[in-house]
Formats: sequence, structure tokens, C-alpha cells
Amino acid sequence: MQTLLLEKDAVPGVSVLTFNRPEVLNAFNTAMWRELWTLLRELAYDTALSCLVMRGAGARAFSAGGDLKERNGMSDADWAAQHQLIEDVLLLIRDFPRPVIAAMHGIAHGGGIELALMCDFIIGDDTCDIALPEIRRGFLPGGGGMQNLVRAIGLRKAKQALYTGARLNARQAQEWGILNERVAAGAHLPRALELAREIIRSAPMAVRAAKVALQQGADCDFRGGYALDLAFHNMLVRSEDRLEGIRAFNEKREPRWTQR
Repeated sequence: MQTLLLEKDAVPGVSVLTFNRPEVLNAFNTAMWRELWTLLRELAYDTALSCLVMRGAGARAFSAGGDLKERNGMSDADWAAQHQLIEDVLLLIRDFPRPVIAAMHGIAHGGGIELALMCDFIIGDDTCDIALPEIRRGFLPGGGGMQNLVRAIGLRKAKQALYTGARLNARQAQEWGILNERVAAGAHLPRALELAREIIRSAPMAVRAAKVALQQGADCDFRGGYALDLAFHNMLVRSEDRLEGIRAFNEKREPRWTQR
């Protein structure tokens, strides 16, 4: 791949995907979106993968968002074609069948923070510089950023951030609820991998079911979401892994999951 790096089994069952254009602050160009589209579809069927961590290369940025130099002079048709690809990739991340963690440092503007908000959660270090500045350039975020932001931090704070295009530092981002955790500079990847290790101790089928129930249930009323919870609960109660989990607890050992 020209724009991405993939480290499989950075720890067993965990892969690290790196946006690798540090010379342009890991800005997303069309080539990167195409490589993400291909790679994420392949990884979705990798049964050895239990958790995916995303990060940016270099010392300065997670991602500065869309590559505006590439977009300068694009025709409307070219812009629309690229944006359809972007939409498809972002929804692949949101609906990825395993947990996805954004390990964030430095600049995360525009599409950079929008992509991170599509992940299950974000670990950010003290250098984080977060913004959705599109409104200052005459348009609006188009990668789910508005909808994800209002769900993460509430309507009033989302309005403040979006109307002004304000830049949030790591402390503000954590206080507002964009970051799950704020860590010391440079500790974002180690902490993300530590959390990934904890996730992969859990039953894989249950984790996948929880991801669907939480994401879809958040967009339902309580009874609709609860019905989804119960459907997955009743399915998993009949699984071999549920029996193994009970046995392992009683035998005081780690479970041996078979995903059956």
C-alpha cells in the first residue's frame, strides 16, 4: 500500500493501521480512501482479528482531514465521486464487525476527527488539536461529524464547536466527551493497545453483538433498543462460548473461545 501501513498482531489478535502520509499531516487523498476501502473489507473477514487500532504516522498529526490541495480545482463530478467513496469507507469503520480504537495525537481536523468519531472510542494524548473547521471554508462536515459529535457531547456543545469551527485541546476534548481518555504525550498507542488486550479477553461473539446493540440501540427508543438487547442475549445464552465462559469462571482459568 502507498498510503497505509498495517501491522498485524501488534499484540496477538490486534492489528494497527497507520495513516502514512506524515509529510502532509496524514491528509486523506483519493488513493488513501481507496486503500482504506479495500483493506477494511479484507480485514472484516479476518477471523484472527479481534480488535483494530488506527493511528497517524509522524509526530504532528492523526490526520489533518481531506487533502485540499488535491481537491483544489476538482470538478463537481470528481468531488461527488470522491465523496461517495469517503462515505462508504466511514460507514465501513462504523459498522466494522470488531472494535475499532482511534489512537490520536496532534492535529485531528475535519475528516480526521470525523473518521475518529466513527471508531468505537478514542484515546488521545495531550498534544491533541481537534476541530471541524469546514464552516469557515463555506461548507459543512460531510463525514458524519455533526451527527457523531452531537451524540458524543450533546447538542449545545456541538453547536458551539460547529458554528465557530473552534479548535479544542486535549483537556477540552476529554471534558466534553470526545476523548474517552487523555494520556501523556506519546502514550496514546500504548494505552490503546492495553485496552485492546482487555477487549480480546472477552468473548468475540458477545463483543460483536454488543457493538451492534449499542450502536443501533442508541438510535432507537428504549423499548426498541431493549428488544435488540434481548434478541442478542437469547442467542448468546445458547452458544458454546457461554457454556465455556461459565466453566472457566468455576475452574478459575481464562476461557478458550471458539466463536460457536
